[in-house]
Amino acid sequence: MNPISKQHYPIRKEFPGALALIVGALIVLVSCATPTAPPTGISRAPEHLKGEVFRSNVYVVYRMVGGETVAQIAEGFLGDAGKAWIIEDANPAVPLRAGSLIVVPLRDVNKAGLSPDGYQTVSILCYHRFAQNCNSQMCTPADVFERQMQYLKDNNYRVISLAEFQQFLQYNQKLPNRSVIITIDDGYRSTYDIAYQILKRFGYSATIFIYTDFVEAGRIALSWDQIREMKDAGIEVGSHTLSHGDLTKKIKGETNKAYLQRVEKELFDSKRIIDEKLQQDTIFFAYPYGKSDPVVRSITRKAGYQMGLSVKRGGNPFFIDPFNVRRDQVTAKGVDLFVKRLKIFEKEDLKDSL
Repeated sequence: MNPISKQHYPIRKEFPGALALIVGALIVLVSCATPTAPPTGISRAPEHLKGEVFRSNVYVVYRMVGGETVAQIAEGFLGDAGKAWIIEDANPAVPLRAGSLIVVPLRDVNKAGLSPDGYQTVSILCYHRFAQNCNSQMCTPADVFERQMQYLKDNNYRVISLAEFQQFLQYNQKLPNRSVIITIDDGYRSTYDIAYQILKRFGYSATIFIYTDFVEAGRIALSWDQIREMKDAGIEVGSHTLSHGDLTKKIKGETNKAYLQRVEKELFDSKRIIDEKLQQDTIFFAYPYGKSDPVVRSITRKAGYQMGLSVKRGGNPFFIDPFNVRRDQVTAKGVDLFVKRLKIFEKEDLKDSL
């Protein structure tokens, strides 16, 4: 049997008992799976990692001998220094220093982020404009944005991509416990001049959602060259339609047929333009004003997108509808309220299910 997938078990938090049902199904399906897959770790660690105490096909117990970093241990046992977070998350109360006995997981276990007292959620932050001095609620001052990014670093949050988040939704990949995604809407020039420069200093990824009519529309808008540069540096690019109109509303006097044609044009044509300009398959879409309904979500899927993002507040568990993903708009001009937007865990009693 295959591990559970969201497509087979669509769950909504508002359905009483839904999470308990999916947890039960998850346990049954995982227990039925044939354990033939090889360990993800390396069968033998490099010579310079001499602290291995015990090994199974699931984990290694390792005593740090001093001088080696967690990144080096991750590279040695997991084949990727970037997976150091796996070791850090598996040893939350252990000082990572010489003499410490640590666990190195060799497999992706608990991909759903379930625990007896709740489940993991991923926080997606939504920004719009940036400036040195702001006069709009949708504008974030440069120094505030930098302090917010510093807070993430200082408090062990890990900025991931939407592509990684998509793997989490498909039950293909475990994510860091404190995962955060940064998104920036519309395509203002300040995305490149301010936000991108700060993100580079922290080594953070992000996703920008552009409405194509705005690109190169003036001095305050991004150019295609700037967008290409950011994409080449690891920034994801998604669609925000052609014109940023509310897709859920008909224009006065518009027939139902004309309305549907207009929505399809906004979705299909913006994807086509971005695909051609950036030589990519654009699969992420942000609804203008965060608004969608069943018709809009259906057309979004039909257009070839694989995820649709709203601006509904809250974190995202692995069973969230991929076409109704939540994002928190960052309108706070400081750090305190920003911290409250970070939703990485939902408390719920799962003891009976687990």
